[in-house]
This record gives sequence, structure tokens and C-alpha cells, in this order.
Amino acid sequence: MKQEYIEDIAKFEGKEVLIKGWLYNKRSSGKILFLLVRDGTGVIQAVATASAIGQEAFDLCSKLTQESSLEVTGKVRKDDRAVGGYELELTGTELISLSNEYPITPKEHGVEFLLDKRHLWLRSSRQHAILRIRSEIIKACRDFFDERNFVLMDSPILTPAACEGTTTLFEVGYFDGKAYLTQSGQLYNEASAMAFGKVYCFGPTFRAEKSKTRRHLTEFWMIEPEVAFATLEDTMVLIEEFLSSVVSRVIDRRKEELKRIERDTTSLEKIEPPFPRMSYDEAVQILKKKGQSFEWGGDFGAEDETILAQSFEVPVFVHHFPAQCKAFYMKPDPENKKLCLSCDLLAPEGYGEIVGGGERMDSLEDLERGIAKEGLPRECFEWYLDLRRFGSCPHAGFGLGLERTVAWICGIEHVRETIPFPRMIYRLTP
Repeated sequence: MKQEYIEDIAKFEGKEVLIKGWLYNKRSSGKILFLLVRDGTGVIQAVATASAIGQEAFDLCSKLTQESSLEVTGKVRKDDRAVGGYELELTGTELISLSNEYPITPKEHGVEFLLDKRHLWLRSSRQHAILRIRSEIIKACRDFFDERNFVLMDSPILTPAACEGTTTLFEVGYFDGKAYLTQSGQLYNEASAMAFGKVYCFGPTFRAEKSKTRRHLTEFWMIEPEVAFATLEDTMVLIEEFLSSVVSRVIDRRKEELKRIERDTTSLEKIEPPFPRMSYDEAVQILKKKGQSFEWGGDFGAEDETILAQSFEVPVFVHHFPAQCKAFYMKPDPENKKLCLSCDLLAPEGYGEIVGGGERMDSLEDLERGIAKEGLPRECFEWYLDLRRFGSCPHAGFGLGLERTVAWICGIEHVRETIPFPRMIYRLTP
């Protein structure tokens, strides 16, 4: 008999099916056993009686332990009381592998214990739902750009120099020299945009930040579009259309998972363009009125971002940051050289910055000065300077941090639950 999947079970009402999976839980009611079986696509209740499957098979079901792998065959019956609205009347079962003292039990466990067992914690209902939502977000991101004729271009993970500052680089040996794990795919994305017009990259990025906050990972994923001839305004419009599309997609397609993690979607349903905007100067005034000790020219901390976003039910843009607190490649504001044509998007509900972007320098002279000012090795950036020598044009883009976005959409406290195997300053295993 061909294996079927629980997510498709409604198609087989009244028919006998074969399900292969694991025992999620079980309970007994005298002569009836209720087995909760999961197969990675869902969970279904399988009802076993000795009269239906035989005493030997029934005794086997009685001995099954949590996370034992098995095959079950049974007739699909609609039952609104059951998990998923359907259950199986078992006609047969076969043990594949008996699980011995599965360590994650229904009792409360500490976070460190669960992270040590992350390879098993992924099987839990909550983690399963979060990572299903993550998968949907990734597909929504790709579909948004693919449908708008952006070309997917893969930027290298090993790079010769810094992109976002030299203090957060992971250095690795590279034959007789050294290389660095990428902080962003942006610089290479700019080269791709000069060739293809509209591009995006999506991949892992690395920051050696010695931070233990709930918003930081040392390895995280970013989706980064770049558009030739685009302005800061174009970029902010693209961001709000993009993010609204992603949130709407998740609400539409992942209702069950959002319900399982008890996410109130009322606030998410309000996410549609345009988003509110404030300049950096306006943001500083707000912080001072709220009693924050904040010096003009600095970047916002987590508490600052929370305060700025708390007056809004939707994400809010902060734009025109001081050039001194942004990366060397940000284009100066032609009307005020102290500022640059940049923006951050702050998520509501205390989740902070999830997008950063803006216009890039298109002047060769400005970029040469920026590289020199940061003390970066010019020889590593000659290729990047070539983009300004040969057909330079205004261009802009942004980067969205996937894990922070997943945390916000799911309404979860810490980004460690938003990626299958989190890497943090104090954790490199499993």
C-alpha cells in the first residue's frame, strides 16, 4: 500500500490508508487505545482495539513509547473532536524502532536543556509550528521578488574584507591567507544589479557580535534586494509592499500554526502600506521627550527602538540617519552632508529593527573617501570601486533579517526559536 500523508488525510475519508511516522502520545480507555501519530505534516489520532487489529498487535501498541517509529494502516473517519478533524480506525500496525526513554517529556524543561536537545525539541508542536511559519515566510519572500522579475543571485559566503564594520568579523583560514564569513551579500548584490537591473540574494550571514540579547544570533539569514536607478523613496515603497505581502501570505496560509502558538493575529491583519515615517531628527526628539538619554549621531539601541515603535500598530520607518552611524557605502544626503539616504524599519510590539536599507554611494570620489576613512584595505575593494568607474548610477536596496521577522510574526520572545539550530555567543551545539 502506498504511503499517504496526514496533511492530505481529508482526501481519503472512508478509505484505508498507510501512514508512516512516530508516536507523539497515547492514552488508554480500557480496551481501547488512542495513539497520536505524527508524520512531519500533521498529527492524527489512531484508535486501536484488539478485535480490529488482533491481540498481538494490540499488545504491541500498549508497549509503544514516545517517539517510537511505526507504520499504521486504518480507515479514515471524520470526527470533529479529533486532532485535525479526522481519525484512523486501525486495521494494522508495525513497529519500526522502539524509542528508549525519550528525554523531552510533557513536564516543564529549562531553556538550556531544550537547546541542548534542540535536535529533538524540533519535534514538539510549538517548534514545529514556528518553523513551518518560517518556511512559509521564506517562500513568500522568494515569490514576491520572483513575480516582480527580480533575478536571484547568490553572493559569496567567504569574503576578503568587511562589509558592515571590522569589529564583527569571523575570520577563517583560507589556504595560505585568511578570509571572513560574510556580514551581508549587499556589495556583491550591487555588482549583480549593475548587470541585471533588479536582483536579490538570500542566504546566511555572520556577525561576531558579543551580544546576549533576545534579538541577536551570530549566524542568521537575510534576504537582500538591490535595484539599479532606485532611490530611497523607491526603497521604502518596495519594503512596505514586500513586508505587507509576506504577512498577508502567512495569515492566509498558516492559520493553524499561528493558532497553535497562540499568536493573536489582530495586529498583523493591520499590516498594509503605506507605513508611517519619521526622520532621525524627529525620532531623537521623541526619545528625549520620553526621558531617554540619547546623543544625536548615535544608532538606536533596543530600548530606543521599542519606544519609537510603541505609538504605532504597524511597522514604522526612521529615515535620514547621520552618516557617522551607518556603513561607509551609504550615500550622503545632497541637502545635508551630515546625513545619509538611509532607512530602518522598526517592527511593532517591541521587536525592533527588521529591515535596514537605503541608497548606495554612486560617486567614485565619495566611495574612495569612505573606504579610506574606515581604514579598509583598498586593494580588497578595487572591484567594488569599478562599479563606480564603469557606468555608475543611483541604486538602492535593503536587507531583511529573517529571524527577527519570524519572531515578530510569530509573537515569540527570543530569536533562538526562529531557526532550526541557533548559533549564539554562548552556543555552537548541537
